[in-house]
Amino acid sequence: MDEQDLVRKVQAGDQDAFAEIVRLYKDRIVNYLAQFTGDYQKAVDLSQETFIRVYFKAKKYKPVAPFSSWIYAIASNLAKTELKRSSRRNTVSLEDVTSQFDSGIYSKDRPDTGLIKNLRSALDDLHPRYRIPVILKDIEGFSQEEIAKILKKPVGTVKARISRGRGYLKRELEKALHVRGEGAALKGESHGRA
Repeated sequence: MDEQDLVRKVQAGDQDAFAEIVRLYKDRIVNYLAQFTGDYQKAVDLSQETFIRVYFKAKKYKPVAPFSSWIYAIASNLAKTELKRSSRRNTVSLEDVTSQFDSGIYSKDRPDTGLIKNLRSALDDLHPRYRIPVILKDIEGFSQEEIAKILKKPVGTVKARISRGRGYLKRELEKALHVRGEGAALKGESHGRA
C-alpha cells in the first residue's frame, strides 16, 4: 500500500494503518534521533513523541511534500526543542560517572583515540543548524531538496549548511588525528630512551 493511502486511512482513524506507518518509520526515526541527540534512550522517547504527534496531527498533513519529509520535520523539531531544554540543565549520567570511576579513568577530558568516538564528539559539538542537514544527508540519505522541505529552508541554505557542517567535522577529525599522531610520536620517543 502506498504511503499516501496509509495517511488517508490514518486521517480516517484506521489504527492498523497507523501501526503500519510506525512499523515503516520506527527504526529510521530512532536512528536519526540517536545520531542527532547522541543518546539512544532519549531518541526512543523522542520517537514515541514523534509518532504520537503524527497520529494526532495526521489531519493537518497535506500531500504537497513526501510523508517522510513531514515525519522527519516533526522529529527534528522535537529534537531541537529537547537539545535547548537539556542545554539549560547541565547534567551528567550517573552510569557514565560510575563506569569511568570503576575503570580508573575518571577525568573531565578523557583522551579519545577512536575515529567513531571522535566523529560522535564532533557531531555532538556541531550546532544543530549544521548537524541536522549533515545527518539527514550523509546518514539518512535524503537529497538536498528533500532536506529543504523537511527544514523549510531554501535549497541553497541547505547546501551551505551541509558544506559548513562537513567542513567543521573534517577539521575536528584532522585535529584528533594530529593529536593522536603526536601522542604516538611521544610514546615512541619515550620507548627509544629506555
